[in-house]
Amino acid sequence: MEGGFFSGQLLIAMPGISDPRFERALILVCAHDDEHAMGLALNSPADGLTVPDLLERLEIKSTIRLPPDLVLIGGPVQRERGFVLHTTDYQGDFSLDVSQGIALSATREVLEAMASQDGPPSKSLLALGYAGWGAGQLEEEIKQNVWLTCEPDEELIFGRDYERKWGRALAKLGVDPERLSAVAGRA
Repeated sequence: MEGGFFSGQLLIAMPGISDPRFERALILVCAHDDEHAMGLALNSPADGLTVPDLLERLEIKSTIRLPPDLVLIGGPVQRERGFVLHTTDYQGDFSLDVSQGIALSATREVLEAMASQDGPPSKSLLALGYAGWGAGQLEEEIKQNVWLTCEPDEELIFGRDYERKWGRALAKLGVDPERLSAVAGRA
């Protein structure tokens, strides 16, 4: 955590989160400053929508055989807008560095790169929408034990085992999901 901000950190939703859209969510915080925070859910695939399907709908021709990776629902804000989280071996003109080796792009250029043999990122995921917080909101939710935080790793970010990501992130902290309670308290 740099300067009191959570950019590049994973948020792990605690049981009993009051917003059902974030139940068992694992979110990578992509940007965080005094004014806002923005992140992408890493474990919420869109029903049956694959990256090749979406690129075809957007009339982006692929020059390579794309794996049938699922498109993710990145969060409830601007669900018609696409975001690509990718390794920094691809760097577009408007890519935002998220953490060591990970960047975020939201341009057609990155989609074209994903479909091309000329410089696609070695790892990427495509999400529609994002999770957003206003000034101080994320910090307050963390204080209220709505979220746990941990360092990301490539498997938690880019792995395709969406059902197990939440539990694996908790295990990384030494927390057994079966022992978590939906009731919060203060000591």
